[in-house]
Amino acid sequence: MLNLGKDVKFIKGVGPNRVVLLNKLGIYTLGDLITYYPREYEDRSKPRTIAQAINGEEILIKAIAISRVLELRVRKNMCMYKVTVNDGTANCYITWFNQSYVKNIIKLGGTYYFYGKISIKNGKIEMSSPVFDMEEKHKNTGKIIPIYPSTFQLSQNTLRQIIENGLQSIEGDIEETMPEYLLKEYGLINLDKAITQIHFPENFENYNSARKRLVFEELLTMQMGLLGLKNKNDNEKLGVKLNSDVKISDVIDNLPFKLTKAQLKVLEEIDEDLEKNLPMNRLLQGDVGSGKTIISIICAYKAVKSGYQVAIMAPTSILAIQHLESFREILEKYGIKCELLISSITKKNKENILERLANRRN
Repeated sequence: MLNLGKDVKFIKGVGPNRVVLLNKLGIYTLGDLITYYPREYEDRSKPRTIAQAINGEEILIKAIAISRVLELRVRKNMCMYKVTVNDGTANCYITWFNQSYVKNIIKLGGTYYFYGKISIKNGKIEMSSPVFDMEEKHKNTGKIIPIYPSTFQLSQNTLRQIIENGLQSIEGDIEETMPEYLLKEYGLINLDKAITQIHFPENFENYNSARKRLVFEELLTMQMGLLGLKNKNDNEKLGVKLNSDVKISDVIDNLPFKLTKAQLKVLEEIDEDLEKNLPMNRLLQGDVGSGKTIISIICAYKAVKSGYQVAIMAPTSILAIQHLESFREILEKYGIKCELLISSITKKNKENILERLANRRN
């Protein structure tokens, strides 16, 4: 049986030092490792011609070394390694710094893949410190490469290899978490393939399928959790039930303007909730000026006339003052007093307001 709780130290390629570094990334188990998803991807799958290169872009080229690697000492403790390559369309001048191993790998006449950022100066096409592979070996090129959010002292290559080792150790064994009918209904791939393809997608179509599956499951899990909490609250916690004899139509019919169909629909739904003894969990969303404030004013009317008080919170003092004026304009004709509590009010005035509120005096 697959054990996703297995300590990451048992993954191939993970020694004591790497365990410490992985732990700093929040990776303690095999499950943590395979769900440490990439933040982005580099498309190193399709070579471009050197002549097509655009200044500043990162591309993959396939080219032949037409010079030997030249070693130049720039200054103390710094050496530059340069090679000229050609793909039949143009030359590209490639440099590395303090990477002496390149002169042992790149040979005159050999064919290689290079991936890096293009710089064009005076018509001269250059690439600095690219990753590269020999033609017959594609470890870092020829495919879509995942880039992980943080690696501390682990290189991207090392982390990729560890994750690949972890996935290979459980290939085909990841237990499906969603019923088959949901997978078919929403066109989702299985979890095992999704996790593999989110790390090492064969193409962007597979990446999109993997992302769709994982995002769907995450949102579904969150929705089920929220539904569970709501059901628990519905069963265990009673809310305030407002008086059904208090009619919001008394306010609506006397407004100096007509409400929109959307406003009336929302008010009808909220009014039904307010007359239940269950807590209301509701978000009212609308553009600026769409008429959200009047909805809250009418709901406040029902609450006050049912024998309760209402607190309206605003993010700024200016907005609080604006709301106060709007509430007073509508509600004071019904004998409902509105008070303002903001930081600029004197201590004495605050005490007087709080005392009136506590005693429900106007």
